Amino acid sequence: MIDFFIGLFLASLIVALFTTRLYRLLLWYSLNSLMLGVLALSIGRSIDDNAMVITGIVTIVIKAIGIPYVLKNLSQKFHFVRQITPEIKVQYAIMLVPAILVFTFYLSEPIVHMIHTNANYVAISISSLFLSLLLMMEHKNVAPKIIGFLAMENSLFLLGVTATDGMPMLVELGIFFDLLMAIVVINLLFHKEELRV
Repeated sequence: MIDFFIGLFLASLIVALFTTRLYRLLLWYSLNSLMLGVLALSIGRSIDDNAMVITGIVTIVIKAIGIPYVLKNLSQKFHFVRQITPEIKVQYAIMLVPAILVFTFYLSEPIVHMIHTNANYVAISISSLFLSLLLMMEHKNVAPKIIGFLAMENSLFLLGVTATDGMPMLVELGIFFDLLMAIVVINLLFHKEELRV
């Protein structure tokens, strides 16, 4: 079941790369965060870690529901363009995505013997990190860059959850604090974009 959710996590990120509408991009980010929260819940229940279960619930509430809702309201408030055309052409992106996936599977091969969990999870986490970076790079608009940054945070969270079978609660709280600071920066970027328009 964990494999299915990780597959959906990666698939939602790949589809987000080819999305040309802002609200659809928010929807795919929401699905990506939902899969992350469900993964944290499943792993937390399987290893009997209450902190991980709580983190999964908080992830679903904040990342899958709260952040997309706030970003949608901010985009309506500042009248952002809903059509977001990627700078990288589709044919190049179609070649880049499999290349990134293959590269990360080779990249994670040396650390296979160092972890007790499935090495494919680490490879998928690292590939998600690179795909999120690609999402940030292929757009000029502020909103897709913000979503790319948030997707990178999701990838790092997935790496911590799958590679270590759960992270200490302190680290998880630190990640949520970083996310809170990111929201403050996002608000400033939206104000700056409004002034430029």
